[in-house]
Amino acid sequence: MSRWQSMYEQKLVSSAQAAAGIGSGEHIWFPVGAGEPHSFLEALVARRKELTDVNIHQILPVRPWYFKQEDAAHIRHRSWFTSGASRGAVQGGWADFVPNYFHEVPKLLREYWDVDVAATIVSPMDEHGYFSISLGTDYIWEATKKAGKIIVEVNPQAPRCHGNCQLHISQVTQVVESTDPIPELPIPAITEIDEIIGAYVAELIPDGATIQIGFGGVPNAVCKALSSKRDLGVHTEMVTEGLMELCESGAVNNSKKTLDRGKLVGTFAWGSKRLYEFMNNNPMVEMHPVDYTNDPYIIGQQDNMIAINATIEVDLLGQCCSESMGSKQWSGTGGQADFFKGANRSKGGKGFVTTPATAKGGSVSRIVPTLSPGAVVTTSKNDVDHVVTEFGVAKLRGRTARERALSLIAVSHPDFREELRRSAQEMNLI
Repeated sequence: MSRWQSMYEQKLVSSAQAAAGIGSGEHIWFPVGAGEPHSFLEALVARRKELTDVNIHQILPVRPWYFKQEDAAHIRHRSWFTSGASRGAVQGGWADFVPNYFHEVPKLLREYWDVDVAATIVSPMDEHGYFSISLGTDYIWEATKKAGKIIVEVNPQAPRCHGNCQLHISQVTQVVESTDPIPELPIPAITEIDEIIGAYVAELIPDGATIQIGFGGVPNAVCKALSSKRDLGVHTEMVTEGLMELCESGAVNNSKKTLDRGKLVGTFAWGSKRLYEFMNNNPMVEMHPVDYTNDPYIIGQQDNMIAINATIEVDLLGQCCSESMGSKQWSGTGGQADFFKGANRSKGGKGFVTTPATAKGGSVSRIVPTLSPGAVVTTSKNDVDHVVTEFGVAKLRGRTARERALSLIAVSHPDFREELRRSAQEMNLI
């Protein structure tokens, strides 16, 4: 038995034993989405009544095990980006929302928050004693530097990835083993409207560009429309099914990137088992901490950087609310602001905010005179570049308020254009 394997055996505990070491008042950090340590979290939740004021910090939690109001005194969630699991608790007031730029979470963690425990899924240990934090390198990499205790949940289904995501057994406090399925994210269907929007965006992306794109129907449609492009690169936060398929089609080879040439760079991954298998031991794929992937100054060094993200509503100045329904928090800023700022700094860079022109069966316009009361501005009027609906592309960056209003009215649904025009006149925009 090697030295590292011997150390591994000494640190190996059951999930229940790991959970038993958590004390009241402690701050625990989990990575984004699929990197959430299922077995350890389940054991922790099972003993929640024994604890008070345990704080779990996380972006996009997967499992809704501890989000009931009666559990908040035992385990309280600190949401850095709200998911379907945590949304009700955040909106109800028994979970807390932390405003942030994604790239700044490691700095905020370092300067403002306690890290008693960092816990994450990792790939199996290699012969040199290293695990790979591949599914969620994000801010958990920084958390491991500050944590009083590091708990790794080793899962053979977790991919081993290259990049700045390697954790050594000597740094680890406890090892838990699990064969639970890694959470998968169903691929959303692509609608006709998604395809139209995707085609508009793809038409404006040149061969050799580097792209960032999120998850959903429109991103999938964009990826589908980009399959005929050549020499694309990827510098993104989320590694998705659509990006994998672009690699497999030959459209992405990362050969023209300014930074990390030849490499697909991301900070977390969430998709299908096939995606995780694609990432495993793939020399092209590198996972890095979010304060690298999402730093606008790093992003801006990529020539022809293209950022593609969705929004909920856009006002006539171009302010985009992408994270709340009025005053009700729906998601979070995430990396949208990071990548739009970075793309604006990039030589040849472009940013695309995508949205269907209407919601609620066509009864509500997503292009509005002013944002809904209480709505959060995710992308400011100074950072917005293009807004794309199924009715076309509105180029806003560098344009006057009048030109913006006219362009946005032109890509709104025809049923709302006259009303929007009247509002613009009342606001002295046109």
